[in-house]
Formats: sequence, structure tokens, C-alpha cells
Amino acid sequence: MTKDTILAIDSGTQSIRALLFDLRGHLLEKEQVQVEPYFSDAPGYAEQHATVYWQALCDACKGLLNKESVNTDQIAAAALTSQRATVINVDKNGQPLRPAIVWMDQRRVENFPPVKGLWGNLFKTVGVAKTVAYLQAEAEANWLMANQPEIWDKTYKFLFLSGYLTFQLVGDFVDSVGCQVGYVPFDYKNLKWAGRLNWKWQAIPMDKAQLPKLISPGKLLGKITKQAAKQTGLPEGLPLIAAAADKACEVLGSGCIEPHIGCLSYGTAATINTLRDKYKEVVSLLPAYPAAVPDAFNLEIQIYRGFWMISWFKNEFGYVEQRLAEKKGVEPEELFDDLVRKVPPGSEGLVLQPYWSPGLRHPGPEARGAVIGFGDVHTRAHLYRAILEGLAYALRDGAEKIAKRTGVPITELRVAGGGSQSDEAMQITADIFGMKTVRPHVYEASGLGAAINAAVGMNLHPDYPTAIKEMTRHGATFEPNPQVQKVYDALYKNVYQKMYSKLKPLYKSIKQITMEKPENSI
Repeated sequence: MTKDTILAIDSGTQSIRALLFDLRGHLLEKEQVQVEPYFSDAPGYAEQHATVYWQALCDACKGLLNKESVNTDQIAAAALTSQRATVINVDKNGQPLRPAIVWMDQRRVENFPPVKGLWGNLFKTVGVAKTVAYLQAEAEANWLMANQPEIWDKTYKFLFLSGYLTFQLVGDFVDSVGCQVGYVPFDYKNLKWAGRLNWKWQAIPMDKAQLPKLISPGKLLGKITKQAAKQTGLPEGLPLIAAAADKACEVLGSGCIEPHIGCLSYGTAATINTLRDKYKEVVSLLPAYPAAVPDAFNLEIQIYRGFWMISWFKNEFGYVEQRLAEKKGVEPEELFDDLVRKVPPGSEGLVLQPYWSPGLRHPGPEARGAVIGFGDVHTRAHLYRAILEGLAYALRDGAEKIAKRTGVPITELRVAGGGSQSDEAMQITADIFGMKTVRPHVYEASGLGAAINAAVGMNLHPDYPTAIKEMTRHGATFEPNPQVQKVYDALYKNVYQKMYSKLKPLYKSIKQITMEKPENSI
């Protein structure tokens, strides 16, 4: 029997999906298992038990493979893509030593020993010592060394979620190069662990032996073990092909392999990515990430907790729509789109800047979210539309930074992720960017990207250009409205782009007054 289907496993922030694709990129079957994004034992903490992810993966695979239409004998290989920067400490047997620290976690370690010697002097000379200190403070490994040394001393491997799930599936401590996005001593330019003399080993003083072996996207990670087969229902010996992290796989699954095509991800974190074959940092010391295409890079600007704001709005202001959606048997997003249509472009002067979480450069660590222009005409519908507009403004700003740095203007857009299912969000994006905006033909773009890695890895398609031509295509297309575009262009240039610099001193005052510990406090 011909093996002509691919199983993609997508471990996201809110669910794990098992997805079956054919070699034309059609989604044949899907099984989704919800997971709690995180629990929190202290302000700013975000953790989840690693076994929650593994059990959800097992349940998703079993649910998919138990469907009558699925023939396991036709599955050629599996591939795994996952949320980025969620880290797990494990012992020699791969057992978690503590809950996973989820990517949304905001804990920091203060006063960690700075980088010294030649590197330290160089950083001071070029004015980036504070940036390096910020990166050190953000590193989960440094927090564990400082606050839970008994856990760190027992840590045999320090893994991203992708590495942990890969170990559970194939029984080896390996991970894809394409999944290395986070605070570890990784050489992003050369796509491997940093060299022995690299400054990152001082900034995050861990043992290289605590990190997994890295495999390039499209290569074999291993084969499904007997134990994993029993737990997941997957065939024992099924090849697991290296894919990449979810955002990178979305770029691939959206068909964005040309540098002039911007891939927007409207997920819990909102991003804009372009793919290039040469390494370049859009912002100094903020790396280009590994792409799902081997030996390539994604130049990315991220809006942390981007479409998380939509969930926030639903929870705080969307009770009526959620109840009505239950009665009508429709998704709440349909009714929220009705809210957007009630408000003219520009939200009658309500402008939002989505800097809900601090950044490193722009926005900086003092950043806060802002909404300006309130008047007596404004309703919750205006606020909802302003959120969508603010996210698109922020991503347009990111697109312009990428274009300025690379010399290649972005002229086309693909939009994936949950927020892309809103027609109103898509039209707002087209109007704010002033360019054609396209959905991929399938919602599960990250899963499709992983399936493309497996198809090429198993030589079911000879190369990535061929696989993308065969497995990706356009879905719905949204053209900008010239009159609306003029309104947005004026608001973006004359209001939005000036907000951060005007408000930055106030953000610093807010931080000093409300967040920093007074000198005489106990």
C-alpha cells in the first residue's frame, strides 16, 4: 500500500492537534485536545505540568487514528511543531523535575553575575551591556540557578517543549534546529550550539551536555518507540521528521519563501516574519530565528500577547456575544465581527498601542499599553475595533523595520493563526498595510508546514519549492479600500508612530511610582 499521508502534531498554547495531510496539502482529518495554557502560583508566573502536554498529545493521536477514514498503513511519517520558548528540566530518564515554565512567564532574575572579561568590556564599549543584562534576567535557566539550585543540580537535560515531546516519542534527547527559540546558548547565525568561547556561555552559564542533540529540519529525529506507540496509537517504527517551531512552520505552511512576502501570525503572540537565506538582525542582539527551511532564517517582529488581547476583551466585555453564540450554535467570533462592522475605520479617533508586555528595545522594558482619544461616542465596539487596528499598526511598524534593515520591501501578506479567521480583521489588515492580504487555504498552517518538512524529508516531494507549489495555495483574498487606506495611513503616521516616544517618560514614571520598591520599605 502506498504511504502517501503525513501526520503533523501541533502543540500550541491552548491545544494540541493531530492533523492528517495528503501530499496536495489537503487536511484529511483532525483531532484537537484543549489544554490549560498555564497555572500561576505567583504574580507573573506561567507554568504547566509537562505531562499535561504529553497526555494531550497521546489523546489527540489516538482520537485521530481511531477515525474510520484514517488508515495508519498509509502514513509515511510524522512531524512535530510546538509553541516556542516553553522550557522543561528533566532527569536522566526524561522525567520532569518541576513544571514547565511557559513562554508567557514574566519572572526575572535580578543581579545575575554580568558577562566579564573581553566580552564584558566590549559590550560596555559598544553600549549594549544593559541589553545583555536584560537577556540574562529573562533567561529561565538563570532564574532556576539562582532560585531553585536543587532543581538545577539534578537537571540532566534542559529542553524546550519540542525536545521533551520528541524524547517521549523517540526515546532520545534530540530536537530540531528549527525549534531553538529562547534563552539558551544557541548560535542563531550558524544554526548550532554556540562555540566554546562565545559570550552566551557566560551569560547563561550552563553545561553544553545539558542540551539536546540538534537535527536540521527535514532530517530524521528518530522512530516511534514501542512505549510511545502503546501510549499514542502511532505505529511503532514510524519515522519522526524534524520540523520547526510553530511560527516558523506557519511561514512555510503559508507558502512564504520569498523575502518580499510577509507572513503575519494572528495567534496568542502576533508576529510578522519574512524568510531569508542570509542571517540579519532587524534589531541588534535580537536574532533572526531558524526557519523551517534548512539553513534559512526568519526575520521576525513580535507583539507579545498579541491576539491574547482578543481573549481578554471577550472575557471582560463579551459576555453578551458569548451567550448569544451558544444559543445560535455559532462561533463567538462571528458576533464580534458584527461589533467591528458597527464602527467606522479609525474607531472615531480611538487609537490603541498594544504594548501590554515590556520589551527590550522598541518597546523598551518600561513599556505599557495605551489607548488614547476617548470621547462620549465610544463604546465597547469601538474598543474592540481599536484592538484589531492597533495590532495591525504595530505589525506594519514591524514590517517597515524589516524592509529598512534588509532593503527588500514587503509587497504581499499572508495571514495565519486564529485571528485570521475574522474577515473584519483581515480587511483591517489589508487597509492598514495598503496591500493584498491572503489567508492560506487551510487554517492549520503551522501543521501544514510541519507536514511539508516530513514530505521533503521522506522524499515524497523532491525539494521545498516543489512541496510548497504542491501543498500550499491561496484561500480568501482581501484587497485594500483606497479611501479607508487614506484614513489609516494618516492615523498611523501622525498619531500611532508618535505615541510611544510621547508616552515613554510617563511609562517610566509609572514604573518608578507603582512598581519599584521604595528605599525605606522592609
